[in-house]
Order: sequence, then structure tokens, then C-alpha cells
Amino acid sequence: MIGSYRMRTTVFVGTSLDGFIARPDGALDFLDRRTGEAEPHGYEEFFATVDALVMGRNTFDTVMSFNSWPYGTKPVFVLSNRPLPAIPDGATVERLSGAPSEVVSQLSARGFGNLYVDGGHTVQAFLQAGQIDRLIVTRVPVLIGSGIPLFGAVRKDVPLDHIATKVYRTGLVQSEYAVVKETG
Repeated sequence: MIGSYRMRTTVFVGTSLDGFIARPDGALDFLDRRTGEAEPHGYEEFFATVDALVMGRNTFDTVMSFNSWPYGTKPVFVLSNRPLPAIPDGATVERLSGAPSEVVSQLSARGFGNLYVDGGHTVQAFLQAGQIDRLIVTRVPVLIGSGIPLFGAVRKDVPLDHIATKVYRTGLVQSEYAVVKETG
């Protein structure tokens, strides 16, 4: 934290209607069915508001298989204990490790104010550690039956306040929630 300001951490993610962010092999093909250029669903506007991204190694490896680097020069912090492969030209990527609260503290101390948290295990760990402020979940109208869940088992309830829900022409349903922070 810088002074009394706490970094804002947000998850922006697409899921199948049955709650999976990827197929068991990590494939994301089902998301493309309805999230193409034909109907923007707020990602570009959201991405413009974040200072940096934090993702797990599996998500990073998936992103590295894309045809092009999707994050421009925005800093990307990969949570991993293993060395990273060669980084695309122009990309800003750094490896970090540590508990979610340590990662948030380190990045806040470096002046980042709005963090985009991505990747199944990373989202789950940050949520369990109380380090997620906002969830924006876009449900794609498809059932895939199995895969990598957005939310795994939780040790305790995670209360949420509903902010808004939008329904898109293509059938996407996007809901935004604020995570209710425990006091005391």
C-alpha cells in the first residue's frame, strides 16, 4: 500500500456456462465462438484501465502460443519458480513468486495501482487470500462438460456485491461483482 491507497485488483474472465475457463488441455476455443469482433464486450475498455497483469505460468504458456502478444508493452508479471522462455520483442515480462499478499505489496510499492489478475490457479489463490477486489465474469452460452474451473473449492464463503449485469446480442452475459472485504 502507498499511504492509505490499496492497489485495486480485478479479474476479467470468460467462462463456459458450466464455469470452465479452459478445456482440460488448456484450450480456449469455446470462448471464440461468441467473443469475436462482431460484438465488443468491454475488454478493451477494461484493459485500458489496468497498469499491469499478474498471471500464473500455465496461463502465460497458453498466451505464448497465441499468434501475437496481446498485451503490448503493459507489464506482465508471471508467477513461477521456473525460468521464463524467450519473451516476444516489445513485451515487458517479469517472473515473480510469493504469496498473493506479497505480490500485491511488491507491485503496489512499485507504483502500480490497478492490477489485472488472470489464470485459474492464480485467481483462486488471490481470491482465497483476500486479494481480489472486483470480478467481471462473462459467461459464454456453451456447456463444455469439463475443464479448468474458474472457482475451485473455497475454504470459506466469499461474499460478493453485485454491481451490474449486461446481456449481449450474441448471448454473452457479463456480471460484475465487488468482493466484500471482511472487517475487524
